[in-house]
Amino acid sequence: MLATECCNLYSGFTVKTTDYRKTQVLKKTRISCLYQSAESGIFYGIFTRAGGQVKKSLKTNDKELARRRLEALRQNVAKLNTKEGRNIVLATFSPDRKALNGGFAKRWLDKFGPSMKSSSVERRVSAIKVLAPHFTNTIRAINKSQVETWASVRMGQVAERTFNIERETLILILDYAISEGLILDNPAIKIKRLTQPKAQVVIPTKPQFKTLLETLRTADVRYHEAANLVELLAYTGCRLAEATAMIWGDVSFDLKSFNVTGGTTGTKNKEDRSVPLFPSLEEFLTRLRDSRPMPPKPSDRIVEINDAKNALDTACKNAKLPHFHHHSLRHFFCSNAIEAGIDFKTIASWLGHKDGGLLAAKTYGHLRDEHSTLMAKLMIFSAVSSATPQNGTSPSTTTA
Repeated sequence: MLATECCNLYSGFTVKTTDYRKTQVLKKTRISCLYQSAESGIFYGIFTRAGGQVKKSLKTNDKELARRRLEALRQNVAKLNTKEGRNIVLATFSPDRKALNGGFAKRWLDKFGPSMKSSSVERRVSAIKVLAPHFTNTIRAINKSQVETWASVRMGQVAERTFNIERETLILILDYAISEGLILDNPAIKIKRLTQPKAQVVIPTKPQFKTLLETLRTADVRYHEAANLVELLAYTGCRLAEATAMIWGDVSFDLKSFNVTGGTTGTKNKEDRSVPLFPSLEEFLTRLRDSRPMPPKPSDRIVEINDAKNALDTACKNAKLPHFHHHSLRHFFCSNAIEAGIDFKTIASWLGHKDGGLLAAKTYGHLRDEHSTLMAKLMIFSAVSSATPQNGTSPSTTTA
């Protein structure tokens, strides 16, 4: 028997519904706990459980469908872990607020965090840290009004990308709360994702790339390994984490190929890929290998640093170059591939995209157009002779 009971309500009463944002009159039907809006005809289920009232739109004006949905609603409510839902809060932090040490958000992160990259875990913790002050009550008490208030405040405070990360984090946590039987609905799901402005792709030109390398090579010896990383990124098209995880054993000079595995964390799509050993990359790796004091072991990393952020910042500033990032060198690789006439599908396979070239075309299509326009200027042949017509006759023609 379900642990619910019908409300002892009279046949007509008013209720402020979230569906229509105004007061509606609900009339009791002959089916226990089933009410219908006199204005819209929509059915509502209203009953009590554990001393509290459950009131929910069944989102239909079909009576038989409403009856089935009411029964399903009562079964779901009966499964709710009322005691825990009333006691557990969204999140608690250490006194210095550096560590997430409790709350339902920590339970969610403990379950799903191991399958995330460390950077993703840090991003989620940062989002939870911002969300927590907006939702100080229990998980069960989080409602649509609170979520809308949070969204209204944060939209005016942060960039679109930051807001979207916080929104997604809240949705994921509340979805988990539904699966754990703490709440019935996710009030955050109706908050729309903000459209993020398209980031401007900054791509080094070949002279700029040469200047960047020269600046790094002639700077402090500490920047020499940064220069190696810059070349590796530019000649492979790898993401930063993929490039820094590459070991000499990933490279086959005999087969003219190299493998991208992403090391212990894997690639972005969790799939290894084999890529041709491009001539510029082969030359660089040969030069780098020969410059090492001892022949590198297959297990040795090709570059010995995890990033070149500070070196890039300093070099770009000193050389008066645009502010290039690690990802700018992936763009540089793509622009050179396009200039070489490589099709987007092939470029996508080298980059590790699984969409057959759609993203590459969307991101770099303008480069192909610019290159095509430049190449078109070389098409100067004509089937019409440039000889000046005489005696009113037309110019002679030749076979192209």
